[in-house]
Amino acid sequence: MAIALLLAAYLLAPALVLWLCARFTLARKVGAVILCYLIGIAVGNSGLAPAGLKPALGTLQDVAVALALPLLLLSSNVRRWVPTAGRALLAFGFAVLAVGLITAAGWLLLRDRPDAWQLAGMSFGVYTGGTPNLAAISKALQVPNDTFIVFHTYDTVVSLVYILFMASLAQRLFLKLGLLRAYRPRGAGADAAGLEVESLSAFQDMLRPRRAAWLALALLAAAGMMAIAFLAGQQVSTDARTAVSILTLTTLGIAASLVPALHRIQRTFQLGFYILLVFCLAVGTQARLDSLVTVQWELAGFVALVIFGSLLVQALLCRLARLDVDTCLVTHVSAICSPPFVPVVTAGLKNPELLPAGITTGIIGYAVGNYLGIGLAYALRGWTP
Repeated sequence: MAIALLLAAYLLAPALVLWLCARFTLARKVGAVILCYLIGIAVGNSGLAPAGLKPALGTLQDVAVALALPLLLLSSNVRRWVPTAGRALLAFGFAVLAVGLITAAGWLLLRDRPDAWQLAGMSFGVYTGGTPNLAAISKALQVPNDTFIVFHTYDTVVSLVYILFMASLAQRLFLKLGLLRAYRPRGAGADAAGLEVESLSAFQDMLRPRRAAWLALALLAAAGMMAIAFLAGQQVSTDARTAVSILTLTTLGIAASLVPALHRIQRTFQLGFYILLVFCLAVGTQARLDSLVTVQWELAGFVALVIFGSLLVQALLCRLARLDVDTCLVTHVSAICSPPFVPVVTAGLKNPELLPAGITTGIIGYAVGNYLGIGLAYALRGWTP
């Protein structure tokens, strides 16, 4: 009974966290994801969690990721990616290439660690997609919870410094160095109303009866995709089972986004994000606090190298292709930090024209991040330099 009550609390806790973020500036600055990790860590290290909770939390983690991923993808649409072709897609391609090259270089520096291939996979996935990809890839590669928490902690700290730099100094620095040319306005509108981002205000009307009924349908569809992905995983060897299931789930989510009846359901992204917060709580609870006390400098340096090193490599590639500085910066942010941070940077650059392109390339990143991360991880695992 105690375990059942705790699991119910895990399902309800993200609502409290989102309310805190909407109500208090400090909570909003910390962010819902980090707050959920912190709450989970506090519960797990306080002695309040019963010993028998761990197996239930493991199941909760797996189900949460499997349900969240297709819901997050459901709000995107492949047809919307086509009009973004051109400079933004080329720059985003350079960003993906840059992240892959620097991640591989970082793996060479970490190759003495037995988990170096897993860290490289998570890095390539999260820095071309976002937190949903990091969560999915960590499960696919069977990354220990403590390693996942430490990696995500360093990612959060370095990414904060990165966003501040990108929204303030990066444009002027690249222009002053003559590395990239200035952006030339094209007169296009910056109407991104049709693109969903993680807006806290969007959670407020999810419980309206009619909308809740449609969301229940979307959740049922996600559960069906989860079942199909699980069955697909059962058809391969044990060590590849989780990876096949995650990739199948990603493919099904993309395909489902092309079904008008499912794609038109509003707030599926927010529902997926809410379920992802449940995952964060469960992972945090299983993390040992002592794993965060000692700084792993080589891992922190790896994260910083991938984020800032890939920016420099992408800038050099954009220079060769004669792309402008704003397009380079916005698409790099959409890869490294995902769509919610694109408006922060376009506002800092005073360039709203690139907002739709940045959000759209970020959504593409959500879709391809799992393939890239898992693919690179297994390629590095099987290759000895």
